[in-house]
Formats: sequence, structure tokens, C-alpha cells
Amino acid sequence: MSQTSDRYTVNRDTLTIRGVITSDQDSPRSTLTVTPDSPVFTGETVNLTCVIETHSDWRRRNGQTYDWRSDWTPEWRYEWRKGSTYSSVMLETSDRYTVNRDTLTIRGVITSDQDQYWCRGRRDKRPNSSQSVSFSLSVNERPKAVVKVSPDERVFRGETVTLTCDIQRAGDIQWTYSWFKDGSVIRDVTERLYSITSVSDRAEYSCRGERSDSQRSDTSAAVTLTVSAEAQAAVRVSPQPWLTEGDSVTLICEVTGSSTGWTFSWFRDDDRLSDSSRGAGGSYTLSPAALQHTGVYTCRAERGRPAYYTKNSSTQTLWITGQWSQVSLVVSPSRSQHFSSDSLSLSCEDQRNSAGWTVRRYTDRNTEDCSKQTGSTCRIVSLSTSDSGVYWCQSESGEKRHPLNITVHDGDVILESSVDPVIEGHTLTLHCLHRSTNSSILRADFYKDGSLVQNQTTGEMSITTVSKSHEGFYYCKTERGESLHSWISVRGSGQISVFSILSFLLAACPYLLSTVVLLFKCYRARGNTSV
Repeated sequence: MSQTSDRYTVNRDTLTIRGVITSDQDSPRSTLTVTPDSPVFTGETVNLTCVIETHSDWRRRNGQTYDWRSDWTPEWRYEWRKGSTYSSVMLETSDRYTVNRDTLTIRGVITSDQDQYWCRGRRDKRPNSSQSVSFSLSVNERPKAVVKVSPDERVFRGETVTLTCDIQRAGDIQWTYSWFKDGSVIRDVTERLYSITSVSDRAEYSCRGERSDSQRSDTSAAVTLTVSAEAQAAVRVSPQPWLTEGDSVTLICEVTGSSTGWTFSWFRDDDRLSDSSRGAGGSYTLSPAALQHTGVYTCRAERGRPAYYTKNSSTQTLWITGQWSQVSLVVSPSRSQHFSSDSLSLSCEDQRNSAGWTVRRYTDRNTEDCSKQTGSTCRIVSLSTSDSGVYWCQSESGEKRHPLNITVHDGDVILESSVDPVIEGHTLTLHCLHRSTNSSILRADFYKDGSLVQNQTTGEMSITTVSKSHEGFYYCKTERGESLHSWISVRGSGQISVFSILSFLLAACPYLLSTVVLLFKCYRARGNTSV
């Protein structure tokens, strides 16, 4: 039997309970719901809703019969709090917080909004609601989207390009993706990878990630695809194309305007080299260079799947000569540059036997025999620029010897220089010749590798003691015109090895021996006659 106490007051026919607690009767339950799901990202809007069970549900849960007369419930006055139960603060409408009865809205969420939130309801003449279970709101920095491009942002018309949208600091969130081209959404593309099968025009691409509850990452910075015309491979040589067997040389293949993702193939005299794998990374090294490496080299690059191929590079000829060769290509006039319409003679001379050697050449057109050939001699009566190229002696078995570069100029000025390399320590003499006189011009400027080296009034330049540093491309310039460029190669004076000399002597021995035998027989014959 209840009696008057701190919270209970018995006044005859009335019992008053002050500060009702759960032991007196359960309070209506409060439940807190949040959209979007936690974690949320900075800058987003979050809605927290306080759901309190109805009066009839509360009566039913407490074992009371349903009474429609008591189903009317006074409106709740909602109380929103942030923080722990014992150190919470009541929330009211402010710049970023809006309290609208059962809903708390937080706009432009920032990291300091990360905390515990809870609610409860108050009303007149009815029990207050229970305090909801607190909800811990997690706030993360908004993930950033980044577009990655394969193979490169600089691509070529017709290439396949793959764009990847990476969402950074996103954890295990499942995303769908939106792609944008020049700021406009690309419809029907929602995957992380976006492939453009045949790129044609310059454009800016960006992306962002989206969750099913409409949360979004930041939109990525735009990447610009720069689309160029058909890719062109280019080849260059280091240190230079004129070599002696045993030297080292490296050919470098590059794609003009692009350097990413390429693999390379190499060709000599139009045949693909089986060891093209040596060209990985764009360089192809011959060490040591041998006579059979003489030829015309080109390269080609490819990348992507399906493979995209560049155009073949322009040609680069390597000239490898023996340290001591019994076969020589003799040129008349003896110079590397010639005027168009002039005549030219080239002959293969073998110290043993010139038979079986022919003059071949490589021009812009192809590899071919010299068109006007008699035996081992080629005669061109009227030169044209199409006769410019590399000429060499070739045996019936395919051996190549003594390659020389011949250029034909339509202009009025040529540079007269030796067709063969200059020996270190010897004198190099260059003349600037004019078409009308075929003799030195009185005044000429001489250049090496593009820089002026001498200004002469005689049309002649001399270097008395040549060294390796004098190797390079030379040309001359006058008021009447400018010559083509010629490569001047310098050989070390000691490059004729003992082995080469011995090889020559061994080759010559049969002839020396025959001569000795003949002399001996003549001597014996004369002796017998005198007797």
C-alpha cells in the first residue's frame, strides 16, 4: 500500500506521482534515424529524425487495452541534444542547424559536427518520451576523384585511350561513376573505367563518384587529351654513323611529341631484326659493330591494346668499314658532294681481283644496283638529286665493303671534302666550290655543327693537325648560296691493328712466294745457260 513519500502524495481519494520514472511505467520510446548513412562527407547536408511511438502503441506495449477516447495525443515538443548524456548541449536553430519539430538538419557538415546526437519529446498531460539511443555521427573529408590516363594525355588520332576514375580516401564505399566531357555529362557511362576506342578530338575529361544515397565525391580536376595527327617515329645515332669495326654505336628511336608507353621494333634494309628486343626502351646498341651491320636502319613504335603503330621512321644509315680492307670504292671526282648534271664514276678495286664485286646503293627509293654499271665500275653521266645516297661494294656472297655517302646538290655551291675519313694528326682541307667554275670561291664562311669556325677569303679552310674533336657536320656559305652538310669522320692513327696487317701480309704471301719462286727459276736458268 502506497503512502506519502518524496515522489508519492496520498490525499484521500487522490494519488499524485511526481517525476515519473520507468519503474512507474515505461515512457514512449524514441528512435533516431539519419540520412544519409554515416559516415558523411564534409559539405553534405544531414537530416536526423526523431520518431516517437504513438500513444496507442505505448498503451499496447504497457499491457493497457486500446481506448479510442485516449488515442488523441498532444503534440510533442522535441528536444535535440549534442554530446554525451552528462555533458550535452541543447541544439536550436542557427546558421547551419535547423530544428523543425522532429527533424534536425545540419547543412554544410564540417569535422567539428562529428559527435553523439540524441533526442526526446515532451508534452502536456502525457508521459514524456524516453531519451533516444544516441547516434554517433562520423564526418570524413569528402573523397577526391582523380582521373588517370593510359597510355598518355598526349595521344594520336585513332588511338584507344582508357580513363580511370580513382576515388581517394574512400574506404570500402561502393560507387557509381559520372563522367564529363568538356563539362557535360557523358550519358550511359557509370563504370570506373571509360575507354575511348578511337580518339579524334581534343577534349577535357573529369569524373566523380556517387553513392546510392546521393552522396558524392568531389569532381576531379579535368585532364586534357591532346590529339595529334598520325604518330611519327624518328631515329638518331650516337655517337655518329661512320664506324670502324669494333666500335660501339647506339641507335635511338623516339616518337615525336610523346614518350610514354611505347615499345619499339627495328629494321635493317627493310628486314625486321630478330633481336629487336635489344631495342626495348627505344635504343638499339651494336657493340662491337661488325662489317655485316652496315645497312639502312629504321624503327617503328607501338603501344596499347589493340596495338597502335606509328609510321616508320626516316632512314638512318650505318657505315662500318674494316680496319684494313682489301676492297676500296674509288670515287671520281674524289669528293662526297657533287653538282646535279655532273658526271660521276665509282669503281670497286680489289687488291687481289675486282671480279665479283659490284657497286650497290641505297637512295630514298630503295636498295639497288648502280643503274649504269660495267663490271665493277658504275658511271652516271648526268647526276640528279635522286642519286644521293649511300654507295658500297658488294660481293656475290653478299659481303659489303667501303660504304660512302654521296650527295647531289641542285644549288650553286658545294663543299669539297674527302670521301674517306681523315687520319688523326693529318691535315683536313675543305674547299667551297661554285657550279660555274668548279673552283674555289674567293670568300666563304665555314661551319661545323651549325657554328661558324672560319671566315676565309680564299674559299679554302685547313686544319693542320686533325683530332677527334674536329669530327662533325661541315658546310660552307657564300653570297651565292650554301652547300649541303657533310659528315667529316676522324680515325685514330693507331687503328690499323697488328692483326689487320698480318691479315694483309698473309693474303699477300701467295703472291710474294710466287714471285720468289719465279726469280729463283730465272736465276737457275741463266746459270745453266752460262755453263
